[in-house]
Amino acid sequence: MDTPANDHHPATPAGRALDTLAENTEDTAALDTLASSDVLVPVPDDANDHDSADPGMLALPVLEQQGGRQVVPVFTSEVEMADLLPYVSRYRMVPLGALASQWPADDLSLSIDAGSEHRLTLTSDGVRSLLARP
Repeated sequence: MDTPANDHHPATPAGRALDTLAENTEDTAALDTLASSDVLVPVPDDANDHDSADPGMLALPVLEQQGGRQVVPVFTSEVEMADLLPYVSRYRMVPLGALASQWPADDLSLSIDAGSEHRLTLTSDGVRSLLARP
């Protein structure tokens, strides 16, 4: 079976949730699925081995976009991460809902599968209100 070259999302619940949210941003079942999914968080190059392995610490990789906006990229699969950040060699698996529940209160945005056609980018308020689940 051939897979179209632009179909990056593997058959994962998180990938299917992003596909659904691309069609309907209000789909609560898809948001719940996404919030309960694990995502890959790239480990910044300057993080030492001890910090990158400590389950109580998580260094967020922050990319600066045009206009000075800061965004943290996370990914639903290694394929998605490699498409955008091929040089990343280390990452942590983190429950998205847990990450969202402790999201900083500043203007830091979250981008899920930033290189995908069905990427989802949320403001800081959106991360906490849409993805942080009790």
